Amino acid sequence: MSDRRRVGAVIVRDQSVLMVRQRGVGPSGRHDGPEYWTLPGGGIEQHEDVEAALIREVREEVGLTVRAARYLRDLPYPSTTTAYYWVDVDGGEPVLGVDDDLDCGCPRMVGLDWVPMPSVRSETGGLPIAPLIYAWARDGSS
Repeated sequence: MSDRRRVGAVIVRDQSVLMVRQRGVGPSGRHDGPEYWTLPGGGIEQHEDVEAALIREVREEVGLTVRAARYLRDLPYPSTTTAYYWVDVDGGEPVLGVDDDLDCGCPRMVGLDWVPMPSVRSETGGLPIAPLIYAWARDGSS
């Protein structure tokens, strides 16, 4: 695991969560590896605080403006630890950001979509999302 921390944004609208589709680097060394879905987010730059990184990553990856954020929990990510936040954004439509660095060994963003949340009974009356994130929001632990 890297020492560089990450932030991740849980953005919910109309009972769907915003997800980014990424493609990893394949055996050829190009961005032709497997595709997978993840929450918007990324690395915290040196001398950047967590909230500033969250605002920047949401703007860069999905073109939305953060209005408010509530910390959920830190969890391991394949490369490092990620601080996840429940994020309220402006009412605009998300737009996939542009990856300018094609030579990096990092994943490449190739799409985004609002993914319907699973039907989970909410004991608190709140809006349920993916079961693990739902559990974090429900029990309030960190």
